[in-house]
Parts: sequence; C-alpha cells; structure tokens
Amino acid sequence: MPRTVSDGGEDLAGDDMSSWTGSRRRTDNTHGSYKVGFPPKKGAFAEFSDGVKETFFSDDPLRPFKDQPKSKKLWLGLQHVFPMLDWGRHYTLSKFKGDLIAGLTIASLCIPQDIGYAKLAGLLPAYGLYSSFVPPLIYALMGSSRDIAIGPVAVVSLLLGTLLQEEIDPVKNPYEYTSLAFTATFFAGLTQFALGFFRLGFIIEFLSHAAIVGFMAGAAITIALQQLKGFLGIAVFTKKSDIISVMKSVWGNVHHGWNWQTILIAASFLAFLLAAKYIAKKNKKLFWVSAIAPLISVIISTLCVYLTRADKQGVAIVKHIDQGINPASFHRIFFSGPNLMKGFRIGVVSGMVALTEAIAIGRTFAAMKDYQIDGNKEMVALGTMNIVGSFSSCYVATGSFSRSAVNYMAGCRTAISNVVMAIVVMLTLLLITPLFKYTPNAILASIIINAVLGLIDFEAAYLLWKVDKMDFVACLGAFFGVIFASVEYGLLIAVAISLGKILLQVTRPRTALLGNLPRTSIYRNVEQYTEATKVPGVLIVRVDSAIYFTNSNYVKERILRWLRDEEEQQEEQKLSKIEFLIVELSPVTDIDTSGIHALEELVKALEKRKIQLILANPGPIVIQKLRAAKFTELIGDDKIFLSVGEAVKMFAPKHENA
Repeated sequence: MPRTVSDGGEDLAGDDMSSWTGSRRRTDNTHGSYKVGFPPKKGAFAEFSDGVKETFFSDDPLRPFKDQPKSKKLWLGLQHVFPMLDWGRHYTLSKFKGDLIAGLTIASLCIPQDIGYAKLAGLLPAYGLYSSFVPPLIYALMGSSRDIAIGPVAVVSLLLGTLLQEEIDPVKNPYEYTSLAFTATFFAGLTQFALGFFRLGFIIEFLSHAAIVGFMAGAAITIALQQLKGFLGIAVFTKKSDIISVMKSVWGNVHHGWNWQTILIAASFLAFLLAAKYIAKKNKKLFWVSAIAPLISVIISTLCVYLTRADKQGVAIVKHIDQGINPASFHRIFFSGPNLMKGFRIGVVSGMVALTEAIAIGRTFAAMKDYQIDGNKEMVALGTMNIVGSFSSCYVATGSFSRSAVNYMAGCRTAISNVVMAIVVMLTLLLITPLFKYTPNAILASIIINAVLGLIDFEAAYLLWKVDKMDFVACLGAFFGVIFASVEYGLLIAVAISLGKILLQVTRPRTALLGNLPRTSIYRNVEQYTEATKVPGVLIVRVDSAIYFTNSNYVKERILRWLRDEEEQQEEQKLSKIEFLIVELSPVTDIDTSGIHALEELVKALEKRKIQLILANPGPIVIQKLRAAKFTELIGDDKIFLSVGEAVKMFAPKHENA
C-alpha cells in the first residue's frame, strides 16, 4: 500500500549523498555523474562493537570522561550517579524559595492522596505516607528530573492491590499481605534498576502511546468505580475490579447498603474539588486552589464528622494511623518460599507500569523547560528508591502526573521540592496522624475520583481516531480490557496490541509506485502526487522499510504484484512492454541474507519476463551486504545507480529529455 504522507525520493539537483560516500565518491566519465559509493569494509569486531555502542550507548555516556585525570573521573562518576552533586554547586537562595513553595504545595496535595491510595492498594493509610517520605529523598539525590514529584499513584496502587489480593486476602492475613507488598516493591525496584544499569530502557518503548492512553483511561474508570464503596457507604463490596461486578455490587446494595450521610459528605466535597480544579484550569495563577483543596476538604470533613459524631450514624472513618516514621521492613521481604515468585511476578509488572509513567512524566516536563533527562539514569534512580523503600515499609512509588504538574506550576527549580515535601510528610507522621482518626472514607473516595478523572484524555483519543485508526483500535482494546476484565488483562492487551502493530508494520512494509513530476528529475509516489507520470517501459517501485526475513518474501511478492498489475494495464491500453524494473532503496536502512535471497529470486522471476532489475540509491549497509553476497556481480555494477533519475536517464533517455 502506498504512503499517504510526505514521501522520500531523490532530486538530482538537491540530493547530497556526501554524508556517507565522503572521499569514496567515484566519477563515471561516460555520463559525468556520481556512482554509488562503497564504504570502507569494517572488521567483524569493529562492526559488532559499533552495533553494541549504538544500541546500548547511543547517548555516549562516557564522553565527559575522555582525557580527564583520575581524580576528575572519580568526581564525574559520582556526579553521574548522584546528579545533586552537580547542580547542588550552583544552588542559590532564590532557587530554594521556589522549591520551598512548590514542596509545601505538593505536600498539601500528597498527604490526603497518599492515605486514599494506600487504601486502594489494600494497605493501611500509614504506608501511603511512608511512601512519600523515603523514596522522594532517594530520588532527589539520584534523579535527573527537576520537576517530577515522587510518591504513590492511583494506577500503580490499583494494579498492586489487584494483583496482591489475587494471592492473599488482606482481611484474613494482613501481615502476610503487607509483607508480599514489600516483596513486590523490592522486585519492582530491582527490575527498574536492572533495566537502567544494563541500559535496556528501550524495552518500555514497546508500550505504545495509544495503548497507554487507553490503559490509563480504563484504569481511571476502574479506580473511580472502586471508590463507590466509600462514596456510597457500602459495607460489603465486591473484590473484583471489572465494571459488571462492581455495578452488580453497587445496585445490589441500593436498598439497604447505601448511607445517605456518607453520600452527602462525598458528593458535597467532590463538587468542591471539581470546582477548585475548574478555577485552576481557567486561571493558571490560581493553581494553588486546586492543590490545597484536598487538604482543606480533609480538615473540614474531619471536623464535621467529629463535631456531629457522624461515625455513630454509619459514616466510615479512617480510625487510626500509626504515629512515627517508617519502621524497618527488610526482615519482612520474602527471599524464599512460595511467596518469593508471587512477589517477583507482581513486582515486575507493577515496576514496569510505574517506570513507564515516570519516564513519560519526566520527559514531558523536561521538554517544557528545555532540558534533557537521562532515561537510564532515571531508571536507576527509581529502582534504587523502591529497593530502599521496600526496606522501610514503603510500597511502589513513582512519578505522579497531578503532583508533578502542581510542582511545575508552583515554580519548582530543582528536586529539592521533593525533599521539602518529604520533610512535611515526616512531620505529619511524627506529630499529627492522630488528627486523621475521624477523617471519613467518603472524602478519600472523593479525592481519588477527582484525581483520576484527569487520566481520561479525550483529546488524545480523538486525535488517535483522526490520525491513525489502528492506534485508536489499540487504545480501545486496552481501555475495554481494563474495564471489562481487569487491570492486568488490560495491560496484557495493551502490550499485545503494541507488539502486534510492530509486527504488522515489520512484516507488511509499505511499497509505492513512483512517477516523474513534470519538467523535473524528481520521482514521487503516484498516489500522493497525481500529476506524476509513469515512465514508458519502466516500472519504478520504492520499498519503505528494511528488508529482513520477516518481510523479504512479502516484499518480493508485492513487487511482482505491482509488475503484474502494470502489465495487465498496459495490455489493455496497448502500451509499450515493461523492460526495466527500478527498485528505489533510499528508505531501506538494512537487509539480511533472507532479503538478499528474495532479491535473487526476484531477478530470476524477472529474467523469465525478460525484464532487467535496476537498483537506485542503496544505503551504505545495504550496498556493502549486496557486494559481500556477490549480488552486485549477479545484476552487474552498471545496474546500480545513485538515483532513480540517473537510472531513467540511462535506460529511458527519451523520457528524461522530454
């Protein structure tokens, strides 16, 4: 299928191939034009090392260490592991003012959210606060993002809670359940650290943007539905997360399970939170209204419940949050026994989702402030903080988009804003957790619903529909997988669709028929440029992908199908017979032995039709491999040209001169 977007091609007047031919250019004295150059042949080791460097070290991380004394290298190494040592030297009071305001602002947002997210994960409220104390401190020391705010997030909390509850009942075995959560957090951190340390960060790119949009929207709806238990005051609620089970549980309790006082509290404060968010959205300077609204809601609702003793009327409250900072939890991690593999499986899945979210957030805000973040360094930082967190009673923490957005708008300058937030959380744990005793669960449900609504990106979904229907299908697949099955099935569907799209594009690359733009030497896709004319007696085909074993047979068959269609059309119109097939190889970045074998079979098929194969503009890797396989000898060096225009000039001079 031809492209429908801007096509590549060649222009004799404009193409400059010197980027790879260099001094290897050779001049054809007969035609006065350049011929395809052959790059210097590399040894096997040099070729392998170049491939490894480009795959794993494309950012050239060792470049600053070149030609430096040992003491300088040691200091640079420490700065690489702990970026704070680099930017900390230039830290000023004005920067601290921005970080202080931002840190206090996100602390007011994170405290009520953390309590709610911990309940979403099936853990006691204190564990949410613990996870916003230790991990942000580690990240501030090792992370490279200036804007990301660290702590528990809704999607990971839901995913972790769902997976944990499939293995252990948190009501019957709360101690074992919490220990499994710490084990999963340890392996989540280990996975993240390993991906960064071994520079395998490109693995997370296999989850496409379209699948992430659908997955996040589905998770947001699932989380909101889960909050109906606290929102409506239902005591007995389903443990399943799919929409059908949840709605059955909701409507099954409508006559005797709903509590009107709870609904009044939840609905009133949800309206307040949505109004605050609307005000902040309309006026960016009032971002702080939305940021402090959750804390204000918690304070007012807690005071109301305490004064009216609504807890005696069936309004569920938090009751108790352990006072004090994080207790050690290393001894609770399962390093053996049947729960080891359970923790490993849950940790890998939740760690990958957390990593994807954090990297996406970090890149977003880095682009807005025009600075770069090191993806692999971020993974090491995130992994380290979760490993340390698992030793200090934390569950999986990552970058929060809502908090990071507030952090950005509040004027944060460095990761010190995370340190300020962590200090506030620490003071909360030490001094004021008893004050949360009468906090109603309804307000936590409202805060979470308000937070997750922002994960539903209607504009992105609509853009997917307009731009790429296949992407939209991937988005819908992930979305429906989450809401009708479960979070893990939705994630699997998202990954499967993303990989399926890659396989489809690799196995079925696009090809196009090229024609000549009148009064030029430019050849372009005839479907994109309707004025482009075909060259009599010549068929020009462009292959828009590398040719590998996965698509080599398809490419050969597709070219022959173009040829058959063209021959049939010429017979009907009684035009001149095709004598030459020109294959434009500019977009073909690589070719393997299967691809070369397919070209050899194509030559044989063309010989039966008495048609000559001409190659135009093969890249350095392609021409090198074709020469090594002696394919250039098979068709002849005189059948390889720098451009389609030169090939046409050689074999159809009348058309070229027209």
